[in-house]
Amino acid sequence: MSASSPEATAAVDATICSRRSVRAFLPTEVPRQVVEEILAVAARAPSGTNTQPWKVYVLGGAAKDTLSRKILAAYDDPAEAARHQEEYAYYPRTWVSPYLDRRRKVGWDLYGLLQIDKGDKARMHAQHGRNYLFFGAPIGLVFTIDRVMQQGSWLDYGMFLQNIMVAARARGLDTCPQAAFTPFHRIVLDHLQAPAEEMLVCGMALGHADPQAVENRLQTEREPVEAFARFLLD
Repeated sequence: MSASSPEATAAVDATICSRRSVRAFLPTEVPRQVVEEILAVAARAPSGTNTQPWKVYVLGGAAKDTLSRKILAAYDDPAEAARHQEEYAYYPRTWVSPYLDRRRKVGWDLYGLLQIDKGDKARMHAQHGRNYLFFGAPIGLVFTIDRVMQQGSWLDYGMFLQNIMVAARARGLDTCPQAAFTPFHRIVLDHLQAPAEEMLVCGMALGHADPQAVENRLQTEREPVEAFARFLLD
């Protein structure tokens, strides 16, 4: 199939458009070889002067489960959880429209599927805590970056992460990128025995989506092109 053929275009578009954040996985094993293939493809992401700033830790089995237990122990203890803060601001410090509106909608759409009522803080807490179990996925990916790298390298990193998610879809797998790990960066980096010069970027769940899980019915909306693009062609 030619890279420029209609079939190739349709396949690439379908792979990109079928990507979603899956929040419930089957325990079905993902072979190491498949993970290595995905990472090798993703590493073709562009980066300024070919710096390739990404570093990846692949967790499964006891290594993943132990990390989950460590984080959940802190997360479920209010006093301990208060001691943990993210190293970088993923979200804005002050929310404004339309970003606040979109954030609220996806949150309540998810809680609606899960039948979690507004004000049910216990169930909200438990649902958020499932992040630290990688939503039951057999593979957890943790991404770090050297602290000397600057904003441009973080842009490069985003392209690398997108490549992972698209390459996973091409192999019938699903993912969920997870900034939820960032407040617990000290626990994560200590567990990984990562060098002091590395900073946590995010986590990601990787595996086979559970087709019976109601939360996987969530379909987020996207703005039409005319809402975010200006064409200055004349």
